[in-house]
Amino acid sequence: MKVVQIEAPGKINIVDKEIPKRNKDEALLKIKYCGICGSDVAAYTGNQPFATYPRIPGHEFSAEIVEIDDNEDGLQEGMLVTAIPYFNCETCYPCQKGKRNCCENNETMGVQRDGSFSEYITMPVKRIIKAQGLSAQELALIEPFSISYHASKRVDMREGKKVLVIGAGAIGLFALISAKMKNAEVYVCDVYGHRLEYAKKLGAHGVINAHHEDVKEKVMAITNQNGMDIVMEAVGLPETFLNAIEWTSFGGQIVLIGNGKRHTEFNHSVILKKELDIFGSRNSTEEMRELVELVKAHDIKVTDIVSDIVDFKDSIDAFEKLKNNDGTTMKVLIKFSE
Repeated sequence: MKVVQIEAPGKINIVDKEIPKRNKDEALLKIKYCGICGSDVAAYTGNQPFATYPRIPGHEFSAEIVEIDDNEDGLQEGMLVTAIPYFNCETCYPCQKGKRNCCENNETMGVQRDGSFSEYITMPVKRIIKAQGLSAQELALIEPFSISYHASKRVDMREGKKVLVIGAGAIGLFALISAKMKNAEVYVCDVYGHRLEYAKKLGAHGVINAHHEDVKEKVMAITNQNGMDIVMEAVGLPETFLNAIEWTSFGGQIVLIGNGKRHTEFNHSVILKKELDIFGSRNSTEEMRELVELVKAHDIKVTDIVSDIVDFKDSIDAFEKLKNNDGTTMKVLIKFSE
């Protein structure tokens, strides 16, 4: 079979590997679609803080079950599925507390263990999620949606709250959708006008172009000079974290979704002065199963964020395009099979 492999930062190839043999309680899956996550691009460029090499990237995918034993979940050969890509140890302190998403020994596909950019993979049966009528493209978007949905549950997201999403990439747009699902009043900030058009299409109450507008001035005008109740930071830069602190109201909340390697220096007294609640958000829990049902029940147009669908053989070009993204490329799906 063919797989995409990042040999080292900046070096990516399509290579041949043996089709994996499944173990007991595993299924053999044939990949349909894979999404390229920002963390995959970061692994390619050497900016993913948790990545090791060589590594097959990918953890956003849909697949068909090729081989599986009888199981209590009713999963059968030929079924369309996705799967939870985080592997936790079950024994560390957070796992024992039920916080498996922040397992001390977590291994995420495409980061600490090989991922889904492969024609075939094996997965533990207990991690596999039925399609419930969703398409292969929709299923490949459930995992990135779950990241933002989990973050929205970390804060007091509800009707009447004014929310600012910093960053209109895929995770930021899913943060917008997640906040709107809680009936919040949501605004989106980015430096790329093209991305902000996606935010408008997805129902943002307003957008702010940080390249052309004074964001603080706009935020204060929107909030009657109070600042935002909640800021969802989906970029991962020191500057955007500091902006989040500045643009949040006294007594407000910040949830950090964006990931990066750069250090941030700031005077922590402003956090005390404003009595801010600042939350980290890592991975998701069982939100993927929940979202499959929600997307189907509420006809959520998750594929509206997809800008490109490319064939597997062109996946290296897709990585390169995203590395040099000028804001016109949003979510890219790689098609592996019909």
